Amino acid sequence: TPEAACTSTQFHLQVAPEEFPDYWNAAQAIAGVQVALAANSPFLLGKELWHESRIPLFEQATDTRPQEIKAQGVRPRVWFGERWINSVFDLFEENLRYFPALLPLCDEQDPAETLDRGDIPELGELTLHNGTIYRWNRPVYAVAHDKPHVRVENRVLPAGPTVADTLANGAFYYGLTRALVEEERPVWSRMSFSVAEDNLHTAARHGIEAHLYWPGVGEVTVPELVLRRLLPLAHRGLELSGMDSAWREPLLGIIEQRCVTGRNGAVWQKEMFHHIDAGARPGRHEALRRMTQQYMDYMHLNAPVHT
Repeated sequence: TPEAACTSTQFHLQVAPEEFPDYWNAAQAIAGVQVALAANSPFLLGKELWHESRIPLFEQATDTRPQEIKAQGVRPRVWFGERWINSVFDLFEENLRYFPALLPLCDEQDPAETLDRGDIPELGELTLHNGTIYRWNRPVYAVAHDKPHVRVENRVLPAGPTVADTLANGAFYYGLTRALVEEERPVWSRMSFSVAEDNLHTAARHGIEAHLYWPGVGEVTVPELVLRRLLPLAHRGLELSGMDSAWREPLLGIIEQRCVTGRNGAVWQKEMFHHIDAGARPGRHEALRRMTQQYMDYMHLNAPVHT
């Protein structure tokens, strides 16, 4: 199915409830940068499309709204959101306001009675309903070891190309969100929500070659934005989180070199495909097959894609 082609790497960030809105806002603000750096899905069914084709594919494959429903303002179930938030409740209230339940849940647990007994309610209806709404950064409520918690589920990134690249993407995400949350004047207070959404789709289309908007800078290339502004913040955020430089430097060094070389997974695939196709001219499908075989070989070596 089309949705099977949208498999992602998902990073979870457990935070205190009162800190959730800041971390969710930070994740939304950097979603475009994340996708630009990590784009790795430029081909679908033999066609060369966006650098990160998962984004439009997932949005379109799950959108069953006819035009008249769209015109009425009914929201799609795969969406970026519509505003910065002040509480995790803002997102669950939007879920209830905009999205009817798709599936019933036969659960004997009464949350109010459970809470009155001093136990922790699982909130099964809430979590099932939330699981049918595919935000690019989704709120998660869960109970683990009899303790409730909330998490930001970051869903924008593709997998690969290597484990090393995926770990680097995670280090950049966790470090940058931590640093942005610590700033005195949050980036989301200086950036419209619609611009953050535009950044996501611009990044999906153009990848690391995109020009994105950032407060205080304006429209800027992704490598320049990351090298001059965001990478130092990611270092600081990881340091604040207690990550030693011996771990942080190699991981964020991969992000740095992606920006220096201008090569991520999508760029490598495109370059390799066109190199094979222009050389031996084996035909489009054979060129894609050879490119995929080389991709697999390099993946097993775990060499970052910029090397």
